[in-house]
Parts: sequence; C-alpha cells; structure tokens
Amino acid sequence: MKKYLITGLLVWVPLGITLWVLDLIIGTMDQTLLLLPAHWHPDNLLPVHIPGLGIILTLGVVLLTGLLIRNVFGQRLWDASEKGMLHIPFVGSIYKGVKQVSDTLLSGSGNSFRKVLLVRYPHRGAWSLAFQTSVPGEVSNRFDEEYVAVFIPTTPSPVNGFYFYVRKVDTIELDMTVDVALRTIVSMGVVATPEAAQPHALTQD
Repeated sequence: MKKYLITGLLVWVPLGITLWVLDLIIGTMDQTLLLLPAHWHPDNLLPVHIPGLGIILTLGVVLLTGLLIRNVFGQRLWDASEKGMLHIPFVGSIYKGVKQVSDTLLSGSGNSFRKVLLVRYPHRGAWSLAFQTSVPGEVSNRFDEEYVAVFIPTTPSPVNGFYFYVRKVDTIELDMTVDVALRTIVSMGVVATPEAAQPHALTQD
C-alpha cells in the first residue's frame, strides 16, 4: 500500500506543480489582453475562451519593441525617455537597479555568470557551488593577490544568495555549464546530470 502511494505521489507531485506553474504563467500573460480595446478582445470575437492568447500578444509586443529600439531613431527616443525616468525620485533608483541586473543576465555581453566554481562555504570544511562574476576595478586594486567575485545561490531558489570576493587559489573551477549548475541547485542535487563537474585542480590547505 505504501509503495503504491509513494509511486502515485512521484507521478502527480511534479505533474501538478508543472501544471500549476503553467497555469500561473498563462494567466499572467493573458492579463496583457486587457490592454486591447474591448471590441478587439478575443473573448468578444471568438465563441469560446482560448487561454494562452496573451502569450502571443506579449511576444509580439516584445519583438516589436526590440525592432523599434534597434534603429537609430528608436534608440535615441528610448535613451531620452530612460534619462527622464532615472530622474524620478524613488522610481529611478528601482529602475536603475533592475536594469543593471537584467543587462548583466540578458545582454550576452560577457558580464553575466562566467564560470561555475566550488568555494569554501559556509565553513572551511564545506564546498558550495558558486558562479564567477566580475570584480569591480576599485575593489581589485585593494588586493595584493588575485581575487574573484562569486555569487553563491541558495537552494531551491537560485535568485537569492550571497555575493563574496574570494582568493582565486581558494576556488575550484568546474567543467560544468551554468545551466547544469542551476538545475543542480534548484533540484537540491537530486537532478545532478552525468556531465557533473570535474575539478581542474584541488587546492591544498
């Protein structure tokens, strides 16, 4: 009886959570349809409600925005609008912080997570997965030896974590992609893949 119950849970728990997340995403995307005039709303044009049409509208808006910003006129117009937004008290501070994070992760300019490392955390006898980022010049000039900036994500939510500067010799570089590391962290190591990392060299105490 117990093994059948566990088997059933192993089937329905991931399936249920997946469906719940999809429903949440689709429902959120469908809210963008409220931006359309009432006489253009799909529910008024179609005999039945079709969930997910908001995803098409969202993708269309995002692609159109990218197309407009990529030309000279659109870029200048956006730069002027952005400068005005940055001067709005409180709003400018929030926007600037969010923009810096999104530019780092999505721009593909090489400033996002560069390597997957092992670092000693939370104590000398333990190792944690970490992502190498960049060290600001002002900080790097303060050190007599090479340090690296690392972000140590928490499990199972990798969007939270800790940011440290550690000596490069105290880290182990892994042959692991960022995607694999993120999956390992989110799954708490349960979904570690066969291509899990091999360290280049172990540091000695």
